[in-house]
Amino acid sequence: MISLAWPWALLALPLPLLARRLPPARRAPGAALRLPPTLLPEGLAGTASGGARPWRWLALLAWVLLVLASARPQWVGDPLGVPRSGRDLMLAVDISGSMEEPDYLLAGRRVSRLAVVQQLAGDFVRRREGDRLGLILFGSRAYLQTPLTFDRATVATLLAESVVGLAGRETAIGDAIALAVKRLREAPAGERVLILLTDGENTAGHIAPLEAAALAAEAGVRVHVIGIGGGADGRLGGLGLRLLRQGRGFDPETLEAIAARTGGRFFSAGASEALEAVYDEIDRIEPEAREARALRPRVELYPWPAGGALLLALLIAAARLGAWRTEDG
Repeated sequence: MISLAWPWALLALPLPLLARRLPPARRAPGAALRLPPTLLPEGLAGTASGGARPWRWLALLAWVLLVLASARPQWVGDPLGVPRSGRDLMLAVDISGSMEEPDYLLAGRRVSRLAVVQQLAGDFVRRREGDRLGLILFGSRAYLQTPLTFDRATVATLLAESVVGLAGRETAIGDAIALAVKRLREAPAGERVLILLTDGENTAGHIAPLEAAALAAEAGVRVHVIGIGGGADGRLGGLGLRLLRQGRGFDPETLEAIAARTGGRFFSAGASEALEAVYDEIDRIEPEAREARALRPRVELYPWPAGGALLLALLIAAARLGAWRTEDG
C-alpha cells in the first residue's frame, strides 16, 4: 500500500489560488518604463491580459507534484517478523603480546592463542542470530572496535582482522571490563552480558580486574570468561585442537574470580572437553531470541513526483524562452 509520511504538507495545495485572490501590490511612486501592449512579448502580453496559456496548466501540475513529493509518499510492504534480541552481548578479546604464544595445534599446525580465540569467538558470533553484538579489543589499552549492532558479519570480520599488539603488548583486563560496563549500561536489566576471552594475566591498565568485576556486578553485567592457554593437555572435539603446553601468562584464579563475582561462568579452552561445548553452554545460559515484532519495509517514492515537477519546470522554462526568442526575431 501507499501512504504519506507527512500528509499535512498537502495543505499547501491551494496556495496558488489564494495568491491570485490577493489584492494587487500598490505601485511605488516614481518614474517607470511603460510599454504599450503591442510592444510586449506575446507570453507577457497574454499574462497581462489574463489569457490562459498551456504553460499555466503545466505550472499548476508541477506545483501539485511538488507538494505531493513534500508529503513523502511511501510504499509500505507486508509486515515481516523480526526477532527481538534476547541479549546484548559484548565480546572483549585479548590481543596483548602473550596471546601470540603458540600453545595449540590446530588442523596439524601450531597456532597462537589469538588464533584459537578467533576460531572460538568467530563461531560464537555466527551462531548469535537475532542478538546485538559488540566487540572490544584490548592490550595495554582497551578500544571499542564495534558498538552493539545486529551486523554479525562486521563483528566477525573485525575480529578475524585483529592482530597481536595492535592495542599494545601488555594486558589491561580491568579496563576492558570497565569499558564493556560503560557500553552495556543502557541495555535492559538482565540482558547485559560480557564474554571475556583472555589468558588472564593483568599487567596494565588503571583498574584492577577484580575491581572492574565489582563494577560489573553493581551494574548488573554478567561476565562469562573463557581462559586461553591453560588446562590439561588433551584433544578438543572435532576441530582437531590440542593444547601443547601451558605457556606463560595464564592466570585462571583471576578469571574464575571475575566470573564468580558477576554471576557468570568460567570456561577453559585448554580443558579436555570439546570446544563446541563452551559456546553451547553459553547459548544455553544466554538464550537468543525471546519474541518477534512486526516490521513493515518502506520504500520512499518522493523522487518520482519531485522529478516530474522538475521536468515540467524545465518544459515551462523552455517554452517561455522560445516565445521570447520568437518575439525578438
